[in-house]
Amino acid sequence: MAFDIEMIKGVYATMADRVNKAREIVGKPLTLSEKILYSHLWEGTPTQAFTRGKDYVDFAPDRIACQDATAQMALLQFMQAGKKKVAVPTTVHCDHLIQAKSGAAADLRTANSTSAEVFDFLESVSNKYGIGFGNPEPESSIRSYLKTMLFLGE
Repeated sequence: MAFDIEMIKGVYATMADRVNKAREIVGKPLTLSEKILYSHLWEGTPTQAFTRGKDYVDFAPDRIACQDATAQMALLQFMQAGKKKVAVPTTVHCDHLIQAKSGAAADLRTANSTSAEVFDFLESVSNKYGIGFGNPEPESSIRSYLKTMLFLGE
């Protein structure tokens, strides 16, 4: 479930209305973060303004992109939840454990050697739970993923 274009289209079909409603309720222009958050409210269309640091808000993310350095803990916690697969398109990108030191090719070889156990774990768990997995290669980085999503407009 790394990529579900129909679900993504559905999210973006409602986004403009949700952002406009939030702007009306809040009574001021919204930051990009506010637009993203208000368009992903669990209950759907915004009905009230929220105060930072005060209000508790439930969100419904339409996709999740994890990076290797923090995905380890997130996936261990997910495994304990007893779910059979992820609920929304989810991906793991192995690009944060590559240290820039000696040049791209040498650094990638070093990362593949020193972090092999982490990469193997992330790939295995991703395969088991329907999570997209990006090997430690430049074209599967989280930056490339985000560019793809922005390019698609979805």
